[in-house]
Parts: sequence; C-alpha cells; structure tokens
Amino acid sequence: MKHLFLLRHAKSDWDDRALDDFDRPLSRRGQAAVSLLTAYFRKEAIRPDSIVCSPARRTRETLAPLLDLFADVPVLFEKRLYEAGTTTLAGLVADLPERADSVLIIGHNPGLQRLALLLAEAAPRSPSHERMAAKFPTGALAELTAGPGGWRDLGAGQWRLTGFTRPVDLGGTDD
Repeated sequence: MKHLFLLRHAKSDWDDRALDDFDRPLSRRGQAAVSLLTAYFRKEAIRPDSIVCSPARRTRETLAPLLDLFADVPVLFEKRLYEAGTTTLAGLVADLPERADSVLIIGHNPGLQRLALLLAEAAPRSPSHERMAAKFPTGALAELTAGPGGWRDLGAGQWRLTGFTRPVDLGGTDD
C-alpha cells in the first residue's frame, strides 16, 4: 500500500513586491499554520519514508519545523516542483523510489490541487473531496492512499483521498 501526502506551502509574505517569487518567505500567518501542521503530523503519527520539496524559500520554510519530527527522513529538493503542471507532477510521483511506501511532497498550486484531483478522480466524492476541489489553500494537506502496486503503476483514478486538512481545520485561518 502506498501513501502520498501533498502539502501546499504555507502562506507567503508579499510585503516586498520587488522580491522574486521564488525567494518569498512565509508570512507570520504562514509560520503559525506550519506550527499547527507540525502538531497535526505529530498527533496523527504521519511519518513519511521520504520527502520531496520544492527548493523555493516558502516551501523550505514550510518543511523546516517538520524536520524536527523527521530528522532521519531523506529530503530531496526537486526543482521540477516549482511551477509544475500536472504532467510533471505525475511523472515525479511515478519516479518515486519503490522502497518508500509513504512520501510527503511539498509544493505549489495549482499543480498540487490538479494532481490530487487527477489521482483521485475515480474515487467516490466525499465532503473532503468537494472541499479540495473547491479550494486547495496554502498550508492544506491532501492524503491519498493506493495499492497494491508501485509508484509507476499507480496513476490517475487509482488513488483514494483519505484526508484533506486545511489550517482552518486545525484552528488557524484560511486564505
């Protein structure tokens, strides 16, 4: 069985309009959301075997507090995640190491939302699915499960959305 966690980076800071998009840090609200997410990962005992993260500053800052929980989990900073479309993201999932049964991907929208909807397109619609289809806000986490099979074998429609958690669900605010 494979578990895929898709985490959109937390809210970024737009105060410095001259700053390149890639270099934008998290806002205070984003930092608060990451604290809530870290507590959620701890409470739910979510522990990926591998982490793939966009190298953009806001994704790295979203990851940083989680590393306290996952100090020994390998992290790959993958340039393809930045501004990636669905095809690129699906290819990235297909290329995940088979030894990893659970992977956390930290990236950006609209790619993550579109990927989650594509992977779970054949699954029965749930309230979580409807919320995710309507909006995948910053700091949101989609949890998908599939199996048996390898990452390369598990494509569109073969996943089940098993959770969709937003910062507002954890006591934070939504964007």
